[in-house]
Amino acid sequence: MELKKYERIVEGLLFAAGERVSIEKICEVIGLDKKTTKLILNNMIVGYNDNPSRGITIREINKGYQMCSKPELYDYIKMLFEPKQKSGLSHAALETLAIIAYNRPITKARIEKIRGVNSDSSVTKLLDKKLIRESGRLDAPGKPVLYETTEEFFRSFGFKSDSDLPVFEFNELQGDTQEVTENEDNE
Repeated sequence: MELKKYERIVEGLLFAAGERVSIEKICEVIGLDKKTTKLILNNMIVGYNDNPSRGITIREINKGYQMCSKPELYDYIKMLFEPKQKSGLSHAALETLAIIAYNRPITKARIEKIRGVNSDSSVTKLLDKKLIRESGRLDAPGKPVLYETTEEFFRSFGFKSDSDLPVFEFNELQGDTQEVTENEDNE
């Protein structure tokens, strides 16, 4: 099958899915190996990005691909969906999300220990916005729920994967982190 035909099929798949499609699923559908499929996708990404007359692009998100509108069209697209727009995240919710992103999987008790305040409302809001999800239960008394970030988190914040998260220097916070760890070990 010729390259253009594969590109057309992949384009149709990504458009129809409306969300991230794993590289494995794309390979399965088009019947090609991962290396060839990635070459086709990278070719398509370059083609979309190099063509200023196109309003869409393909983004790699967490070992998968999604068709998206180009970032420079945000203001126009926002007007289309404005009535549906939900409120932004509060400082507390952003703080909770950052804790989950950098410590996942994590329990609510651990989040609250790090923040020093009750986080029920923030966790609920993040679950509602599908930025986090329950990822299982900790094998400990009470079997507390573990939380982790979702693909929506990566999509919303423009990250491909965990490796894209910014790295911070925690010089003055290292003492606090060690103290929390030591206290947990003593419990």
